[in-house]
Amino acid sequence: MDRFRMIFQYFQSNSESVMNGICGLLALASVKIYTCFDFSCPCLPWYNMAYGLGIMFIPPVTFFFCGLILNRQSLVMLEEWSRPQGSRKKDLAVIRYMCSSIMQRAMVAPVVWIIVTLLDGKCLICAFSGSVDPEKFVGFANTTPVQVQQLLAKVPCKDDELMRNNTSRKAVSRYLRCWSQALGWSILLILIVAAFLARWLRPCFDRVTLLQARHWSNYIDIEQKIFEETCCEHSRQFAHKCILHFFESMRREIKQHRFRLPREGEGTEREEDLLRGITNQDQVNKLLKMWYYEKPPLNVSQV
Repeated sequence: MDRFRMIFQYFQSNSESVMNGICGLLALASVKIYTCFDFSCPCLPWYNMAYGLGIMFIPPVTFFFCGLILNRQSLVMLEEWSRPQGSRKKDLAVIRYMCSSIMQRAMVAPVVWIIVTLLDGKCLICAFSGSVDPEKFVGFANTTPVQVQQLLAKVPCKDDELMRNNTSRKAVSRYLRCWSQALGWSILLILIVAAFLARWLRPCFDRVTLLQARHWSNYIDIEQKIFEETCCEHSRQFAHKCILHFFESMRREIKQHRFRLPREGEGTEREEDLLRGITNQDQVNKLLKMWYYEKPPLNVSQV
């Protein structure tokens, strides 16, 4: 039990590193899933594009929402954005910083999936084989428009009888794969340049605002963790005292089972200190309501 508690405390104290690790694992999982996925293009007009684009974009959307769900700061940011003004004003710069950080981590796995699919080329070949201009390829010269569409739709299926001896199938496949790989490398280059500019040029414009946003975003996350830990400790002590009162009439039976109950006054001071004077359900509900509607101002000089 102590080991699980240590692991949980480590995750809480290193949430940013853990989120980066989870994003990396999602990216590796996206690559592994794609390599193990059995891609089978239907090779039918009107179905190829839906299948190819669906394989290219539906899994990234799934990975994006998984990244949002697994990121603890998503809930913290939504709570900070939706809470009432109360005694503490909301800083939109901090909310924007948290949203930007969350989106950047959640987009890692989807971008990796899209780039891998483009570099592989199968999805683009399946989706746009029917959109190729047949006049650019000799093998489709003596066929009707309907036959051309059927032949182009069967380009991804190299084992099909109609395309097995067709000389233009490989040409169309190479043509689309070149476009797919060029698009994949272009997106990768654009993302690398954009990341470089964002990392090295952004602090040069307003370093103070960036430091303030980073500091207070970390504060909001840590404050929420400490509040939850304090609530858990209070709930434990409150439940402990309620159970002792409930079993007060069964003291002899409990003693026979070697369950040690405190004597008169024993441990009362420590438990009352942890309870902070909050000793009934109405007080707890009022405290939680005040915490949500009127966050205390960030000023400890009065303590």
